[in-house]
Parts: sequence; C-alpha cells; structure tokens
Amino acid sequence: MTATPARRVLLAAPRGYCAGVDRAVIAVEKALEQYGAPIYVRKEIVHNKYVVKTLEKKGAIFVEETEEVPEGSIVIFSAHGVAPVVHEEAATRRLATIDATCPLVTKVHKEAVRFAKEDYDILLIGHEGHEEVIGTSGEAPDHITLVDGPEDVKNVQVRDPEKVVWLSQTTLSVDETMETVDALTDRFPKLISPPSDDICYATQNRQTAVKQIAADSDLMIVVGSRNSSNSVRLVEVALGAGAKAGHLVDSADEIDEAWLEGVSTIGISSGASVPEVLVEGVLEWLAERGFDDVEVVQPMEESITFSLPKELRRDLRAEAGRLSE
Repeated sequence: MTATPARRVLLAAPRGYCAGVDRAVIAVEKALEQYGAPIYVRKEIVHNKYVVKTLEKKGAIFVEETEEVPEGSIVIFSAHGVAPVVHEEAATRRLATIDATCPLVTKVHKEAVRFAKEDYDILLIGHEGHEEVIGTSGEAPDHITLVDGPEDVKNVQVRDPEKVVWLSQTTLSVDETMETVDALTDRFPKLISPPSDDICYATQNRQTAVKQIAADSDLMIVVGSRNSSNSVRLVEVALGAGAKAGHLVDSADEIDEAWLEGVSTIGISSGASVPEVLVEGVLEWLAERGFDDVEVVQPMEESITFSLPKELRRDLRAEAGRLSE
C-alpha cells in the first residue's frame, strides 16, 4: 500500500498588513471614534474587500470622487495618495481632510515634485489606472510619462535623453521593475535612479518570503483582493520562483478543493492590505483537510511603524487635553 505523503503548510512571514495599511485603517477607526459617523473615505482606504466592508459597518462611507462628499464633511484620503487637484477640490467644498497617504508614497510624490522643478523627464514605472500612479502623476503631469512594464519602453519619448530619471509605483514586483529599469537604461544610458529604492520595504519583504517557499510548494495560496497590486504580484512571484500552482483568494471560501489533489506542500502568504484573521481562516480550512502541520518561514523581521495623520493626531491630542483638565 502506498503511504500517504505528509501534508504541510509553509507560512510566509512577513505577510499581511504593512505599516502604511495599518496606519490608514486605524486612521478611519479613530476618526469614527473621534468625530462620529459618517466619515467619508475617497476610494477604498486600502485594496481589500473585507477591510472596506468592516469599516462600512462601523460608519465609513466610501466614495469614488470628492464631489460625492457633502460640503463641510470630513473626508479621508486613501493610503494610495491623491493628486494636488484633489486637495483643491476638497478645499473648494470646505471639506475637513485627513490624509492617510502612506508615507512611502508621499516620498515618491516629493521626488516627482523635486525632479520636475529641476526640469527632468520623469519615467514613472507602474500600471495605468492604479490609484497610486494617478496620484503621483498628478504631482507633475507635464513631466511624467508612465511606463507600464518592459514592453512599454520602446514607446517612451523624452525631450533630453541626458536628463531623465525613473520613479516607480511602490507595490510592483521588484523583478519586474528592475527589468523595466534595465530596458530603460539600454535606451537612455544617462537615466538617473531615485535617491532611494521606491519599491516599498513591505512589498520587497513579502516577495522575498514567497520566493523562499515557492520552490517547495505544490500549491501557493495568496490571500488578497484582485484589485490589490501587491497581492496579485505575490502570485506571479511565487509561480516565477517555482511554485507548481498559485491562486489569489479573498478568503477561505474561495478555495477550490480540487486544487488540493496530489498536493503535499502548500505555501501561504497574504498581501500588504490583508488582516491576519483572513489568513487564520485559510489555515483553519486547510487544517480540517489534513494540512495541520504549519511551518513559519521568516527570512526577515519587520519593525517599521508610522504615526497617524497629523490632522488626526492634533484633534486626538486636543481631546486628551480636554479630558485631563
């Protein structure tokens, strides 16, 4: 009789919430506590269905555009950042704004402004239509050209090949970004790199952890929503690093039992906007089917945290001061 192969789970770490997502979600929760419902949020605060639905139940109202927010209300800008014109629209409508843009995205915005002032052509590596790309492009629309992957490099036109710099969307695959940078450098040998790597630490760390377990995984399951760029990238990275199969699921409910056929090792990770409760649900689902041997694979630690948006910190301090009087 053939022995049943051992069933195990390789659980990637770090995974799930990054510091920027944690900050943005807490900002909405604290705003609801501080000011009361409703609190309006422009776009999804982070790209995760569960998080958005949870915050809606608490009194957050998500809108697509600033004009949907009633005049004089409070609006929170999502972690992906917004263009300057959005701040102007909010001021026109007398909205009280809380800017939950991830500080790492803000850094890219500042780089775009600086290089535009120095009259560089800025080649922004990213995916067309992504909220982060729209926000960054809006900082210097006359100087920024979007480059959507290595195949798009041939279409790039610049004014002066001696004065070109690249920036990137923070949530891309590190490998894909560097492939695009290499292709751009072939075309523009004087291409300047940004002063620091724009791919965010959390994106890099999650991809590194996935690469470490992918080759040993018959199946890779990444927990995350389909509109989450970094979650989609994790599946691609896993397949590129040797996983035999890979799927993106919002929760355990979306796992197909047929995926488990002939599988002995399953790799698990989650995107940077995914709460741990969803990963725990996947682990429980797998344990019920015999995959209860879980090994955590953690190539690096994360200790980065970000303070809450300044507008919220100011009002929370004022409230604490009143209560202490």
